[in-house]
Formats: sequence, C-alpha cells, structure tokens
Amino acid sequence: MPERRIGVPQIAHWPEMRLDSVCELISRGTAPAYVDDSPIRVIGQRCVREWGFDASATRGHDPRALNVLRAKTGDVLLNSTGAGTIGRSCVFGEVGDFVVDSHVTILRPALAKINPRWMEMLLRSPWGQRYLEAHCFTGSTNQVELSRSELVSTVVPVPPVAEQRRIAEVLDAVDHQDAMLEACLKKKEVIVGGLISSLLDSVSSVESELSSFLSGPPKNGYSPVEVDNWTGVKALGLSCLTPRGFRPVQLKNVPSGDSRNRAAMLANGDLLISRANTRELVGLAGIYRDVGAPCIYPDLMMRVTTSAQCLPEFLELQLLEGRVRRQIQAMAQGTSESMVKINSRTVMELRVRIPELAEQRRILGIVAAARSEVESLYQERQRLRLLKQGLADDLLTGRTKVA
Repeated sequence: MPERRIGVPQIAHWPEMRLDSVCELISRGTAPAYVDDSPIRVIGQRCVREWGFDASATRGHDPRALNVLRAKTGDVLLNSTGAGTIGRSCVFGEVGDFVVDSHVTILRPALAKINPRWMEMLLRSPWGQRYLEAHCFTGSTNQVELSRSELVSTVVPVPPVAEQRRIAEVLDAVDHQDAMLEACLKKKEVIVGGLISSLLDSVSSVESELSSFLSGPPKNGYSPVEVDNWTGVKALGLSCLTPRGFRPVQLKNVPSGDSRNRAAMLANGDLLISRANTRELVGLAGIYRDVGAPCIYPDLMMRVTTSAQCLPEFLELQLLEGRVRRQIQAMAQGTSESMVKINSRTVMELRVRIPELAEQRRILGIVAAARSEVESLYQERQRLRLLKQGLADDLLTGRTKVA
C-alpha cells in the first residue's frame, strides 16, 4: 500500500512516521453479544462523541463471548462505518472492562513515540478529516467503511514526545471546560425534552397519517462531488440533522455550475428529514436556517413541505419526539444496522396528532421559551469549540510553541 501523508502545513518541520510504526495495535472490534446486565460494556459508535467518550451509551456484553477486543486507557477510538459518524474519534480513559464492536477501530499508540491526544488531534483536524475521507473511506454513500490497510500506511508528523505531552495538557484543559458545558447542556435538554413530551401527549387530536398534512410527497436532495475550494455554494452533511434539530456542523463546498443544484436549493425554514443512517439516527429532522451562502441538501435527506393546516416547526417537534421516532426506527429497513433507510412513503404513513393552528402556536411558544436557555448554552459551547479549533490548528502546525 503506498504511503500517504496527512497534509498538515508544517511550520515546525517535525519528522514524519507511518501510523503502524507508532502504534502497538490498529484493529477494528468484533460483533458484540449483547445482554441486558453485565459488567463488561460494549463501545459502539454512539460512545465516540464530538466532545469525548460517552460511557452512558455503552451496552452490556455477554461474559461468555470470546475473541473480543478490549479497550485500554489511552486508546484512540475511531468510528469506522456509517455516513455522518465515520471518522469521529476520541481518546478512551474510562475505568472498567470495555470491549469495542465491529464499527469502531482501536489505535493503540506506542507511548514512547506518540501521545494519544496528539494522534487524536491529527485525526480530528480538518486536514485529518479530509485525508480520511479521500483515502481511507471505501464503499458507496449507503455503506461507507474505513479501510484499515489505507489507515496503517498513513504518514503523520511526530514532534518530540515531551512537546506532544505539553500540547495534550493544553487541549485537555479546554476539553474539561467543554465536557462540563456538555453535561449541563444534556441536563437542560432532558428537562426540555420532558416538557415537549408532556405538551404533545396533551394534544387531543385524532391520530392521522402524516400525508394528510403535507402538500406533496417528500423529495430527495442531490449530492454532487465535494470540492476543496470555496465556490459560493454549500451542501449540508448528514450530521447537520441531530436529535436537537438542525445544526450547521457539517458544510461542504460543491460546484456552483451544476444545474441539478437548483432543485435541491434550500430556503430558510425548510423542514428536512434524514432518510439513511444508523437505526438510532435515521429519520432525524430539523428546520433549515440560513448558513450565510446558497446551500443544497444531499440525497440522504428529504425535504418535507407541510400543508396550511400544519406548521413545519410543530411537525419538527412531532418527528423528534419519542413516539414518532419509534415508528421511524421500526419502519427503517436495511441489511446492516449501520445503514438503514426510510423513504417518502415511510414518512407519509407516520401516525401523528396535529391540533388546530392556534394550539400548535401555543405549544411552540412554550417550547421556544424553554429552549432559550438551552440555545444560550449551545452557543457558549460552540464559541469554546471554535476557540479550541483555532488553538489546535496553531499547535498542530507548530505555529504556536508550548513552553
């Protein structure tokens, strides 16, 4: 396999080494044997989050199952399948017995050569993410996999270990603030989620098919090939639809002269639904908000247009609420849990309760007031992450030295 390097612009001109020469292990996990109650916990893709490792998303593993891959403190966990989640990474540091499933790859650094935090920072950087997508992801958009053979031959910059350690300490301090904000945000969201469920449960309208409240069938978007340079036109990535609604966290540059962009061009207030993802994430919905440039939505999303009897913001609440989410997950189909699909018919057949417009507006008003504090916390966290990204870029290139 030819060697390729992550294209970090090196101001410090550190030496470079292949990943397999600085790692004791690079291996994907195995298919788990789930049980309801076990001290052995399975690490899946949901555990590898933007802000770090989430132990609450683990599941029990049968102690009798053999040939498992156990995670150790300092391992770098890399999501290895699934559009929208592949390429996400974190450093594992939990106490206990944890194994990884077949959708997660462990990179175990040789600590005498490379610091886990440095390695994870490389993978998470814009240069690392572009590299993984260009060289290490294989398969179609419906079933993307991480190629181990390409990953192990990747060449990375390796500064002195002492300098790596100092850089890690700086980033860990920022990560600690991030984790505290994330924990506070999750608590507030649980409270607001309970309020939304209570409000929707109070709706006395007759349950009907969603098709009764749409002006037509949902329409798929368009996915042109991403380009590196700014063209004036953006495309949403699948990660923009979250359990919290729309978040512009994954925007791609796409060609501006493609006539097929026109049908997928978004307008402020459009309601979108993901039509392919893991079973946990498929069917997430969100109201698109302007991102500062013309923007299209991809083939893995559908645009839903409501009739005059239904406000799109109210339908978004319904689609993200547990009862309707369970319908979506039950109706999604696919040969692998890492990529299941819904279609236009699935959406139209969903059973929803849509009250009169006045009641929709009343509920939306209560929810908006409750969400304002959540949004403030979210914006504070985003500002911290932008600061962290700028700091990481300076440290990664050697532009800024750590004393």
